[in-house]
Amino acid sequence: MKKNMGNADRIIRTVIAVIIAALYFTGTITGTLGLVLLILAGVFVLTSLVSFCPLYTLFGLNTCATKS
Repeated sequence: MKKNMGNADRIIRTVIAVIIAALYFTGTITGTLGLVLLILAGVFVLTSLVSFCPLYTLFGLNTCATKS
């Protein structure tokens, strides 16, 4: 896998995942919506850790800085 996510994307995804997890575990979001968002947060964390997003590949996006 070639990296296709830049640092800004990784930070934004991690922050969103933390916010979703906090809302879920405090009971603000519950039920099916809560579980779906919690799974989405897990995907965000996973893609942030590996710096690769499969959807970016499908759409031809690459936010990773180029090396000179």
